Amino acid sequence: MPVVARELDALQGYTWAFSAFLVTSLFSMVAGGLWSDATGPRGPLIAGVAAFSAGAIVAGVANGLPVLVVGRAVQGLGGGAVIVGIYVLIARAYDVDLRPKAFSLLAASWVLPALVGPFVAGWLAESVSWRAVFLLVPLFVVPPAVLLFPRLGQFAGGTPHGAIRARLVAAGFATAGLFALQDGVLRLSLLGLVEALGGLVVLLVAARRLLPPGALRFARGLPTSVMMRGLLAAAYFSAEVFVPLALVDIRGLSVTAAGLVLSSAALMWVTGSFTQSRLPGDQDRSSAVRTGAAVVTLCLVTLPLAVLTSLPPWVAAVSWAVGAFGMGLSVPSVSVQVMRLSPDAEQGVNGAAIQIVDSVMVVVGISLLSLGHAAAVASGGATASTYTALWLGSAVFAVVAVVLAGRMRPSLPA
Repeated sequence: MPVVARELDALQGYTWAFSAFLVTSLFSMVAGGLWSDATGPRGPLIAGVAAFSAGAIVAGVANGLPVLVVGRAVQGLGGGAVIVGIYVLIARAYDVDLRPKAFSLLAASWVLPALVGPFVAGWLAESVSWRAVFLLVPLFVVPPAVLLFPRLGQFAGGTPHGAIRARLVAAGFATAGLFALQDGVLRLSLLGLVEALGGLVVLLVAARRLLPPGALRFARGLPTSVMMRGLLAAAYFSAEVFVPLALVDIRGLSVTAAGLVLSSAALMWVTGSFTQSRLPGDQDRSSAVRTGAAVVTLCLVTLPLAVLTSLPPWVAAVSWAVGAFGMGLSVPSVSVQVMRLSPDAEQGVNGAAIQIVDSVMVVVGISLLSLGHAAAVASGGATASTYTALWLGSAVFAVVAVVLAGRMRPSLPA
């Protein structure tokens, strides 16, 4: 992305390439969850893979930031449907005792792409073209999808929801609110502030229809379990957006080397996920989530050492790997807890709720951080202190997760 931002002269709008994916995925998560509950995960998975591949091609041929953002938005539509479909597939294909292992395997499936992806992407961007990073995506996505699709028929059928139209309308408003929030933040003006605040209000009102009752006030049990995913995602992924950029701009690393810093975290993520898979499937997961959130906090408060001190820039790889272990421990644990507390007929909508709050909170986190980054760029350029402030801002989300994780436990019956 640093290469793309420079070539397309889009450094000040840098975060749109990330946020566009997340904004549109919100709508497709809601639609995909409703679709999965009604007819099974096959339809959302097929449509999602098609959209994800098409969006990658659009992004790969982009001649400016607007077209790139459109491509990423189409990818988001596909990605949102796919991940919800996969969650429902796991819930229907495995009994409660096997789900922790299934979610652990889902995390493990990220290891190879996470190990080689950032490095290969950096090398392609520097040695071939950043466009190849997008244009090669369908070659990796379509073949395994073709193997999977014929096996999905056995999971067809379900229970349609009675409020499909209301939830889709709410999803549309939430998507619009999320877009306005990100767009307003980047305007750096009074009008932009009004737009961002208006978007936030619309987002919060719409979210009440898309999340379990009581989620926004962190009610005990399922509502807080869903919200915990958003806090963790906001902490880790809002910080991740600026890791390669900081290492390239402040420490002078190549794009390829900066990609290796992110790659180093893959094995630690799957190690954390394997650790949680050893816990019984019917066991409360609040302690595992709290521990993971504390580890993520440690990662984010030590990350500034990579730009503020004379320590080798590779210290960032150590911090990031520590944070990845925390995420691997806590993220699958949230999924296990949510599926454990969900009735069968609501696994799709609650699986979608996990992804919705994930996307919303990440965009909120990125928006808040991008405000500081865009202001620094407009004032002459981001410094080491800028990135330190951004990462410590991300850490606030992780600290809140540590404090509230205990509310994942349902209230005991009177």
